[in-house]
Amino acid sequence: MTASRLTAQAVAKAPPASRTRARLLRSLKPSEWLPYAIVMAGALIMLAPFYFMFVFATHTNSDILSMPPPLWFGSALADNIHQLVALRPHFWHSLGLSLWVAVAATALNLFLCSLGGYAFAMYEFPGRDTLFAGLMATMLLPAFVGMIPFVLLMKEIDWLNSTRALIVPGACSAFGVFMMRQYIGSALPRELVEAARMDGCGEFGIYWRIVVPLIGPAMGTLGLVTFIGSYNNFVGALLVMSQQEMFTAPLVLRSLQGTGQTPWGAISAGSAITVLPLLILFAASSRRLIEGLSAGAVKG
Repeated sequence: MTASRLTAQAVAKAPPASRTRARLLRSLKPSEWLPYAIVMAGALIMLAPFYFMFVFATHTNSDILSMPPPLWFGSALADNIHQLVALRPHFWHSLGLSLWVAVAATALNLFLCSLGGYAFAMYEFPGRDTLFAGLMATMLLPAFVGMIPFVLLMKEIDWLNSTRALIVPGACSAFGVFMMRQYIGSALPRELVEAARMDGCGEFGIYWRIVVPLIGPAMGTLGLVTFIGSYNNFVGALLVMSQQEMFTAPLVLRSLQGTGQTPWGAISAGSAITVLPLLILFAASSRRLIEGLSAGAVKG
């Protein structure tokens, strides 16, 4: 008896649900399931560092450096946190500074970028296109080009070792203005703005009462992107912060990799604590993020 006949008999004897699944699996072509398999494999690769970060946060240094390394959670989380606080007593203060910088920068970006995007999308004024093109051209400049002028300017206005140096310079980004202009131009009818003006509503009233409620998805997307970027800002903080009590959380964790034996367990515990606000924020706003990214691409 051939293998194909045996397979056919096995399928015939199987329950109806099993036969349906078997037929479905046989009908699937590689072009149908292969993209999903590639995406799942990529997702696992992307999530692996986060998984090992949380696993290593619960193990001692000797366990982490052993071969093979631990693949499941241990019981040394409290000891690692205690070691982290003992080595860097300002860790909780630094975590609070990172949160404050991220919240303040996000609030300013949402306000100023939405104002700029509204102006570029709904107002006709001389030089508008030229000004917008110049704003977009700033996105082509590499970040390292402005490092030295940035430090010199912060020193000149006495903003070194101050959170203002991390909040104010990034209060309005070219990307945020571009994103808001695209979204407002596609989601906000110009007739609605004109009708509000005819009813006697002021310009800022139109922005606050009409524009802001209608651009919620874009505001949520820009807010999430800005918060993550400000919260994880390592280079900017490294340039302007020299006092340990003014270090942000990324600087504190990096400072643990100094001379002597690196406390990888404490670093992993600190990284896990630091990334928790980002995971919570992303889980709460991921749907709005997808809505904002997809809606902003409706109209060029």
